[in-house]
Amino acid sequence: MIPQTFEYTAPKTLDEAVALAGSGAKLLAGGMSLIPMMKLRLAAPEHLVDLGRIKDLNYIREEGGALHIGATATHYSVESSALIRAKCRLLAAAAAAIGDVQVRNMGTMGGSVAHADPAADYPAALQALEAKIVIRGAKGERTVSAADFFIDSFTTALETGEIIREIVVPVEDAGTGTSYQKVAQPASGFAIVAVAARVRRSGGRVTLARIGVTGLSNIGYRATAAEKALEGTNGTGEDVAKASALVGQGADANSDLHASADYRMHLTAVYGARALAAALKA
Repeated sequence: MIPQTFEYTAPKTLDEAVALAGSGAKLLAGGMSLIPMMKLRLAAPEHLVDLGRIKDLNYIREEGGALHIGATATHYSVESSALIRAKCRLLAAAAAAIGDVQVRNMGTMGGSVAHADPAADYPAALQALEAKIVIRGAKGERTVSAADFFIDSFTTALETGEIIREIVVPVEDAGTGTSYQKVAQPASGFAIVAVAARVRRSGGRVTLARIGVTGLSNIGYRATAAEKALEGTNGTGEDVAKASALVGQGADANSDLHASADYRMHLTAVYGARALAAALKA
C-alpha cells in the first residue's frame, strides 16, 4: 500500500501546469481515484503535478446564460452551491450522490470527469445537460461537448498535455424538470446503474427529453431512442413506460460481481422510468 517514489510539483498557475503536463507528468486534482491506484501500484507516475493550488481553477459562477465550474471545484462545492441548486438542480443531485462525505470534500469535478470511470455519476448528468468541457493545452483552448468527450472506459478526448479548465452547463429554462436516480454499490458508492433525466413540457406535451445513463456499460451515454420516444407525447405513465424500455437500447451491458448484464439492463428500465416520472412532476 505504498506508492513508488515520484517527483512532486504544485504549480500556482494554469500555464505552469500545462507546461508540466506537456512533459508527461501525471495530473493530480482531488486524488480520490489516483492516490488509491498509486498505493496499489496500478498507477506509477514518475512525476505528479498537483493542481490544487491553482486558484484560477476553483470557482462556480454564472456567465452568459450558463454555469461555469472550475476543474478543481469539489463535489461538495457543486452539491452545496446555492447557484447550482437554484439553476441546475440535476448537477447538484449528481454531485450529492458521489461516494461519501470524505470523497465529496476532497474529490474534484474536473478530476472525476477526466478520470471517466464508467460507473461515475457526472457522465450521466453531463450527457443529459448537454454540457461542454473547456480544455487548455499548449496550443490554446478548445471546447468539447460531453457527448464527444467520453470515448470509452477511462478514455476521454483529452490529449497529452491537456488539462480541463472548466465545465459549462446551461441554466435551466422555466418548465424544465430534472431527476437523478441511482442504484449505488454499497461499499464504494459507484453506480451499478444511474439515470439522469431532463424534461421540458409546453402546452401539455413533452418538447424536450434528455436522458443520460451511467454504470450500465463501459461509457456514460445519451439514451437517444428513449428521448425520441418521449418527445411529442403527453408524458403519461404509458408514455414513460414505453420510453424507459428503450433507455438501455444498443448498450453493451457490463456484468461483474455486483450485477449481471441482464440485471443491469432491468435496473436501467426501472430507474429510467423513475427518473422520467420524477422529472415530469418537478
